[in-house]
Amino acid sequence: MKRYYGRQIVQPKIDPIPKNAVVSPTFRQNICQRCGQDQRAALPNHAFYCRACLALGRVSTLDVLVSLPEPNLFDTPTDLTWQGQLTAQQQQVNTALLDALAHQREHLVWAVTGAGKTEMLFPVIAQALKQKQRVAVISPRIDVILELAPRLQAAFAHTPQVVLYGEQKAPYTYTQLVLATTHQMLRFVAAFDVVIIDEVDSFPFAGDAMLAFAVQKAKKPQSTVIYLTATPTKRLQQRVKQKTLNVSYLPLRFHQHLLPEIKTALVGNWRRRLPHQMVAQLRDLFARAVPLLVFVPHVADLAPVFAAIQQIFPTAAGDFVWAEDPQRVEKVQRMRSGTLHFLVTTTILERGVTFSGVQVMILGAEEPIFSASALVQIAGRVGRDQLQPTGLVQAYLQQMTFKVMAAQRQIKQMNQRGRQLGGQR
Repeated sequence: MKRYYGRQIVQPKIDPIPKNAVVSPTFRQNICQRCGQDQRAALPNHAFYCRACLALGRVSTLDVLVSLPEPNLFDTPTDLTWQGQLTAQQQQVNTALLDALAHQREHLVWAVTGAGKTEMLFPVIAQALKQKQRVAVISPRIDVILELAPRLQAAFAHTPQVVLYGEQKAPYTYTQLVLATTHQMLRFVAAFDVVIIDEVDSFPFAGDAMLAFAVQKAKKPQSTVIYLTATPTKRLQQRVKQKTLNVSYLPLRFHQHLLPEIKTALVGNWRRRLPHQMVAQLRDLFARAVPLLVFVPHVADLAPVFAAIQQIFPTAAGDFVWAEDPQRVEKVQRMRSGTLHFLVTTTILERGVTFSGVQVMILGAEEPIFSASALVQIAGRVGRDQLQPTGLVQAYLQQMTFKVMAAQRQIKQMNQRGRQLGGQR
């Protein structure tokens, strides 16, 4: 029975229905009631199914949606086992989040990458759990969820949690604390008292009507929603200006250092030959055993750039990774553990992952895939370690563009706020 609590289970009309379950049609006026979209495809006998949410399993007019109202039946310990201390700036944000929880409203945390957003969440999550509220921490990116999971498990060592994403093989269990990709919210209905969306501006969530619908459906009518990002969307910024959304700023990283600024170098065709300046920087970094991320615009660029680096530096252990890479999780872990010296990557690693002491290079920074927010996020991979709070963010481009300058300007503006709080370079 617990698997139906707050869930929206798709099952054939002919299957038995649990007692007291809420049964809903899968379509109303041709709109899919799981994802809110009108993207139908035909089946025999005048039936049809939804193409929009097919990745989560087929939902058709031959099925019904079955759920049981969320009862908040939790009796496990919810004490916070994290022993760390918040900075003064983090404490101010925490106070605002506790106020948002008390009044069940939305709140935006606009914090630079590496500001310790996760740690700031611990007290508000603890308070919600103490009040028997059900909490979902979600993100558009699998990498973000996989990195958050062990940190939250350590912070709430006695509280069971479930981690939900597309490739997850473990069965679903009913828990008070849920970590999931935003797509997984399509499986819930009026389940959560608190929804925390990390990297809210990230693809594929930003601008996706289906995922916005999923979050609205998954949260209870009276609930708290917390948005976390270093690069808010224009819509969120407009709501802040219109005073329809409260905001907390955190321009300093947890170690009180400023963000690394993006350096640029105009080069020739890097797809033909790696820039001489880049080769010199690679030689220096590899000699000092400094880990490196090399960002490229397209999947097609990965293998050639990796091969070019390997040809010049055959002893440097490296690899390349992209969104659909079947070994993506393993490669990221090898980079994190220090087994790899460098990783050539697409924008899939622009956010939500931490590699101690890593430096960054960006090839083709002027190309469309690298938006201003993506460049800011990429820069944020550097200097996240308290022992190595600074580092190299080098962009190679064939022409300067407004979005590169916009990314540089945004970092400088946040650093200006940080200096006012005593931030260090």
